[in-house]
Amino acid sequence: MTSFTVLTLPDHTQLPDSDGTFVLAKRTVGQNLQEHPQSILITDSIKPILEKLHPDGQYCIGQDSGIYWRLTDPPEKGAEAPDWFYVPNVPPTLNGKMRRSYVLWKEYIAPLIVIEFVSGDGTEERNKTPPSQGNDGKVGKFWVYEQAIRVPYYAIYEVAKAQVEVYHLVDNNYQLMTPNERGHYPIKPLGVELGIWQGLYQNADLPWLRWWDESGNLLLTGEERAAVEKQKREKLVEKLRSLSPEQLNTLGIDLEMLE
Repeated sequence: MTSFTVLTLPDHTQLPDSDGTFVLAKRTVGQNLQEHPQSILITDSIKPILEKLHPDGQYCIGQDSGIYWRLTDPPEKGAEAPDWFYVPNVPPTLNGKMRRSYVLWKEYIAPLIVIEFVSGDGTEERNKTPPSQGNDGKVGKFWVYEQAIRVPYYAIYEVAKAQVEVYHLVDNNYQLMTPNERGHYPIKPLGVELGIWQGLYQNADLPWLRWWDESGNLLLTGEERAAVEKQKREKLVEKLRSLSPEQLNTLGIDLEMLE
């Protein structure tokens, strides 16, 4: 009788997390102050879309966190740490705890979209070096997302140039997408578009990477949605104040309610 030995692969609790060297090096060299609020902006504004797509709450968003795609020694050489990524149809936590990283051989589902914010010249984000040609086992980030993880959408946002490239995986290869008439890139599985917006966010008037819906309406952050609702209430109160006491009484509104 043949006996088999069970191979136990490490999970997110046994691998270096977002404080590991593969992220630490990225954080200490060349990162600019816009990257953190940029991640918050695209997470906050797409949340209502994700809640509709996943009423069961089964999705995961990673920000500057590792995706383990191969076993290596040391472990962090087998990981990439995108600035932002979204994975559909996976639980947001594991065993009641937030993930320390995203481990493909434990979860199997690849991110639908990965976004990198370029601080340098973009060479690293466009590096297509395969494992057979990488120095010291270093594999190109572009190659990893395209050929190893097989992320359907890969966006490269060059902050300094205020421009974004979006690649779509077609027949196992990335094809550079052409923007639509609004200058946006449709991410069809999400029903949204990705593009550049010039405006004020967190006290900085800059070009920002943002989402729109399929009709071209900007997806607002929670703070922006609250501001819009406040304006609507103020306009309604102003209109009601122009009515006579008799008209307000007919509507069942006490004048003191408008103070």
